[in-house]
Amino acid sequence: MRKSIAIGHLAAAGTYLIFGINIVFCRDIATKSGLAPVVLFAMRALVAGALFWLVSLFAPRERVAGRDMFKILGAAVLGIFLPQLTFLNAIARTTAVDLSIITAVTPILTMFAAAIFLREPVTWKKALGVLVSFVGVVWIVVQSNAHVGGASATTPQGIVYCVLNCTFFALYLGTCRPLIARYSVVTFMKWVFLFSFLLSLPFVLPLLPGVSFAAVSGSVWWEISFLVFFATFVAYFLLPVGQARIRPTLVSMYGYLQPIIAIALAIAAGTDRI
Repeated sequence: MRKSIAIGHLAAAGTYLIFGINIVFCRDIATKSGLAPVVLFAMRALVAGALFWLVSLFAPRERVAGRDMFKILGAAVLGIFLPQLTFLNAIARTTAVDLSIITAVTPILTMFAAAIFLREPVTWKKALGVLVSFVGVVWIVVQSNAHVGGASATTPQGIVYCVLNCTFFALYLGTCRPLIARYSVVTFMKWVFLFSFLLSLPFVLPLLPGVSFAAVSGSVWWEISFLVFFATFVAYFLLPVGQARIRPTLVSMYGYLQPIIAIALAIAAGTDRI
């Protein structure tokens, strides 16, 4: 049991470590690639889904109950499709520092979702954390207009997308643990990414004729490769490992690694400041 819990903590920490790096890379991709957020999302879902299906060929066969297919579709919407679309739209409209700090509301929202849907207890320490974090987010919103400089500014639309991203992902973390525990990571994720890719097609297909992949620079392609492989395939392999072994609120608590990593990288790269 202790070993299983330790694996859960390591998996959650690894996931959010990658997500923190991903914030800085996605900011660069959003401003330099010219690719629409939904196109980037479709690329992520297609490649990661293909990798999960490839891995499943070498894993023990596992049948998914028909009633659970609809639940997995819901998990795809809440955990992948809506969070990633809102994230990619947010990153083009916020600084990496602001986005990483605003995502600190995810543990708060996850705590409420877990309390409502999974009956996870809410302690006074958690309640105090809610209050302190809420004050911090309000301060970010109030100060957003103080940023100067076109693409480097945080806009109200960016803040809305950030909050929506946190809300959708918190609902995923706070509701899907029982479903994830019934299946292996590979089985669960191969269906989640298949559904996510299919959901993106109606939005992507009309845009494809106008997409110029040749105009994307080599350095941005390297960042996209990190986005697709590490921040999608690896991170979403680790995430359900953590979800199945530790409580949703604990998983989301590792989200506080995101601002630490993202801010450190953004400042080191000279793309943002505190």
